Amino acid sequence: MMIAKATRLAEVKEYYFSKKLREVAQLVSAGKPIISLGIGSPDLDPPKEVVAAMSASLSDPMAHAYKSYQGIPELRDAMSDFYKSHYGVDLNPSHEILPLLGSKEGIMHISMAFLNEGDQVLIPDPGYPTYNSVTKLVGAEPVYYNLTEKNGWWPDFEDLEKRDLSKVKIMWVNYPHMPTGTDANAVLFAALIAFAKKHEILLINDNPYSFILNEAPKSILQYQGAKEVALELNSLSKSFNMAGWRVGMVSGAAAYLSEILKVKSNMDSGMFYGIQKGAVKALKLSRKWFDKINAVYAVRRQLTWSILDALDCEYNKENGGMFVWAKLPKGIRSEQMTDMLLYEKDVFLTPGTVFGANGEGYIRLSLCVTEEKLKEVLKRLQ
Repeated sequence: MMIAKATRLAEVKEYYFSKKLREVAQLVSAGKPIISLGIGSPDLDPPKEVVAAMSASLSDPMAHAYKSYQGIPELRDAMSDFYKSHYGVDLNPSHEILPLLGSKEGIMHISMAFLNEGDQVLIPDPGYPTYNSVTKLVGAEPVYYNLTEKNGWWPDFEDLEKRDLSKVKIMWVNYPHMPTGTDANAVLFAALIAFAKKHEILLINDNPYSFILNEAPKSILQYQGAKEVALELNSLSKSFNMAGWRVGMVSGAAAYLSEILKVKSNMDSGMFYGIQKGAVKALKLSRKWFDKINAVYAVRRQLTWSILDALDCEYNKENGGMFVWAKLPKGIRSEQMTDMLLYEKDVFLTPGTVFGANGEGYIRLSLCVTEEKLKEVLKRLQ
């Protein structure tokens, strides 16, 4: 006997990496020397100061008790100071910052707080697959907007203005963009804010990559009028090599965050105290921390470019982030290339189609791989 699944799962598939990594694990178990360049899980260590702070916190008498749904005041203060020092954004730590168990949690919480069944959501193509799956899980309708190489992987506002936007409630943006590595500037953020105001859309910038191989980190909240219509997700996963710690934040106007808190407070029981204390220490580190990890990523990126040269791919050396997005030679499809590399070269890459229809003809390579492994990939291809 099998109880019928919820109808909300009818159009929701298992996350690509959840399924594909099982296959990769089976190949490894069978003795295949698979090297994975598919996942953006930082392999570098978190800052030593952060680990020490977490360890020291365990002796606190209250370390193992429930914690506030809004995080400890010290963490919100550190998040506020971080936004001020790195982005030039003033945020009230009491009302304009809400710590999260990772920013992925925030995508669900925001969607549950603001979307009703039948509402529409503008989702970038290519873009992070979770925007699409969460939209479907809450009963809303995904409406994809095109990001193309021709348009610099930016939204085409002329095309968007031709659409019926009357049911659109939320628009997801993600700059620096994953998977392409494209950054935004003041012109784009101003255009996005104006577009959201005009059509009464809640605009959310998902911003976990702004410090990786990027000389000028930006927040949408630093631009005029943003707090009226925009929220921003951020995370310590990529910036501080703390992906498994699950600590992030959503920032913006108090009125929006109070609605998100209604959802969050019914879905978890607060963040572990030790993780919060470690996060505080991370957020107080100087720019030297980012310089240190970016020096490693820069070397890896050079090797990744050499791998792509061996595959006759095109790529943009101006893009940042912890991935490299590359265009395949004409006539080769994304999954055709990635399957060939997996089964013939024991190398796992991500096909661009994971991120949407506009990802066809592209592949994505992660920089979360040691120099030795990247050199071995290059050797296998030459």
